[in-house]
Amino acid sequence: MNENKKNILIIDDDDRNIFALTATLRSKGFSCMSCVDAHQGLQLMESFTPIDAVLMDMMMPDMDGYEAIPKIRQIPHRKEIPVFAVTAQAMVGDREKCLQAGANDYISKPIDVDRLLFLLSTSIGQ
Repeated sequence: MNENKKNILIIDDDDRNIFALTATLRSKGFSCMSCVDAHQGLQLMESFTPIDAVLMDMMMPDMDGYEAIPKIRQIPHRKEIPVFAVTAQAMVGDREKCLQAGANDYISKPIDVDRLLFLLSTSIGQ
Protein backbone atom coordinates (compact mmCIF):
# COMPACT_ATOMS: atom_id res chain seq x y z
CA MET A 1 0.00 0.00 0.00
CA ASN A 2 1.17 3.45 -0.83
CA GLU A 3 1.41 5.60 2.28
CA ASN A 4 0.41 8.71 0.31
CA LYS A 5 -2.80 7.13 -0.94
CA LYS A 6 -5.90 6.66 1.15
CA ASN A 7 -6.58 2.99 1.81
CA ILE A 8 -10.12 1.75 1.20
CA LEU A 9 -11.33 -1.65 2.42
CA ILE A 10 -14.12 -3.13 0.31
CA ILE A 11 -16.13 -5.89 1.99
CA ASP A 12 -18.43 -7.53 -0.56
CA ASP A 13 -19.30 -11.13 -1.42
CA ASP A 14 -19.56 -10.38 -5.17
CA ASP A 15 -16.26 -10.35 -7.06
CA ARG A 16 -17.80 -8.19 -9.81
CA ASN A 17 -18.63 -5.44 -7.31
CA ILE A 18 -15.14 -5.63 -5.82
CA PHE A 19 -13.59 -5.44 -9.29
CA ALA A 20 -15.69 -2.45 -10.38
CA LEU A 21 -15.18 -0.50 -7.14
CA THR A 22 -11.45 -1.25 -7.06
CA ALA A 23 -10.95 -0.19 -10.69
CA THR A 24 -12.91 3.02 -10.15
CA LEU A 25 -11.19 3.97 -6.89
CA ARG A 26 -7.68 3.13 -8.10
CA SER A 27 -8.25 5.32 -11.16
CA LYS A 28 -8.99 8.16 -8.72
CA GLY A 29 -5.80 7.62 -6.72
CA PHE A 30 -7.00 5.40 -3.88
CA SER A 31 -5.41 2.17 -2.73
CA CYS A 32 -7.87 -0.70 -2.31
CA MET A 33 -7.99 -4.02 -0.54
CA SER A 34 -10.94 -6.37 -0.34
CA CYS A 35 -12.54 -9.17 1.63
CA VAL A 36 -15.27 -11.46 0.34
CA ASP A 37 -17.06 -11.80 3.66
CA ALA A 38 -17.57 -9.87 6.87
CA HIS A 39 -15.57 -12.34 8.98
CA GLN A 40 -12.44 -11.67 6.87
CA GLY A 41 -13.16 -7.96 7.00
CA LEU A 42 -13.39 -7.98 10.80
CA GLN A 43 -10.12 -9.89 11.08
CA LEU A 44 -8.43 -7.26 8.92
CA MET A 45 -10.04 -4.46 10.91
CA GLU A 46 -8.72 -5.95 14.16
CA SER A 47 -5.18 -5.81 12.76
CA PHE A 48 -3.29 -2.54 12.50
CA THR A 49 -3.32 -2.54 8.70
CA PRO A 50 -3.75 1.07 7.54
CA ILE A 51 -7.38 1.53 6.51
CA ASP A 52 -8.91 4.97 5.99
CA ALA A 53 -12.49 3.96 5.11
CA VAL A 54 -14.67 0.89 4.60
CA LEU A 55 -17.23 0.18 1.90
CA MET A 56 -19.52 -2.47 3.41
CA ASP A 57 -21.95 -4.53 1.37
CA MET A 58 -25.03 -4.81 3.55
CA MET A 59 -26.48 -7.99 2.04
CA MET A 60 -24.05 -10.89 2.46
CA PRO A 61 -24.59 -14.49 3.55
CA ASP A 62 -23.48 -15.63 7.00
CA MET A 63 -22.84 -12.14 8.45
CA ASP A 64 -24.35 -9.10 6.80
CA GLY A 65 -23.32 -5.48 7.12
CA TYR A 66 -26.01 -4.79 9.72
CA GLU A 67 -24.24 -7.24 12.04
CA ALA A 68 -20.66 -6.41 10.97
CA ILE A 69 -20.72 -2.60 11.33
CA PRO A 70 -21.52 -2.65 15.07
CA LYS A 71 -18.67 -5.15 15.51
CA ILE A 72 -16.30 -2.74 13.73
CA ARG A 73 -17.45 0.03 16.09
CA GLN A 74 -16.42 -2.17 19.04
CA ILE A 75 -12.79 -2.37 17.83
CA PRO A 76 -11.03 0.32 19.91
CA HIS A 77 -8.67 1.60 17.19
CA ARG A 78 -11.42 1.55 14.51
CA LYS A 79 -14.33 3.21 16.35
CA GLU A 80 -14.10 6.40 14.30
CA ILE A 81 -13.30 4.92 10.89
CA PRO A 82 -15.76 6.00 8.18
CA VAL A 83 -17.93 3.04 7.14
CA PHE A 84 -20.20 3.46 4.13
CA ALA A 85 -23.07 1.03 3.60
CA VAL A 86 -23.24 -0.15 -0.02
CA THR A 87 -26.46 -1.91 -0.94
CA ALA A 88 -28.97 -2.64 -3.65
CA GLN A 89 -31.65 -2.08 -1.03
CA ALA A 90 -33.07 1.31 -1.93
CA MET A 91 -36.44 1.14 -0.25
CA VAL A 92 -37.85 3.72 2.14
CA GLY A 93 -36.18 3.23 5.51
CA ASP A 94 -33.10 1.36 4.24
CA ARG A 95 -30.82 4.38 4.64
CA GLU A 96 -32.01 4.88 8.21
CA LYS A 97 -31.49 1.17 8.96
CA CYS A 98 -27.88 1.42 7.71
CA LEU A 99 -27.25 4.53 9.80
CA GLN A 100 -28.75 2.85 12.88
CA ALA A 101 -26.30 -0.03 12.37
CA GLY A 102 -23.47 2.50 12.62
CA ALA A 103 -22.71 3.39 9.01
CA ASN A 104 -21.57 6.95 8.36
CA ASP A 105 -23.62 7.10 5.18
CA TYR A 106 -25.37 5.01 2.56
CA ILE A 107 -24.69 4.43 -1.12
CA SER A 108 -27.16 2.48 -3.25
CA LYS A 109 -26.22 0.22 -6.16
CA PRO A 110 -25.60 0.88 -8.93
CA ILE A 111 -22.96 3.14 -7.42
CA ASP A 112 -23.08 6.84 -8.20
CA VAL A 113 -19.32 7.32 -8.51
CA ASP A 114 -19.49 11.09 -8.03
CA ARG A 115 -21.42 10.63 -4.77
CA LEU A 116 -18.99 7.95 -3.59
CA LEU A 117 -16.00 10.19 -4.30
CA PHE A 118 -17.71 13.10 -2.56
CA LEU A 119 -18.37 10.99 0.56
CA LEU A 120 -14.79 9.74 0.63
CA SER A 121 -13.29 13.19 0.04
CA THR A 122 -15.36 14.79 2.78
CA SER A 123 -14.58 12.05 5.30
CA ILE A 124 -10.93 11.19 4.59
CA GLY A 125 -9.70 13.62 1.94
CA GLN A 126 -7.72 12.65 -1.19
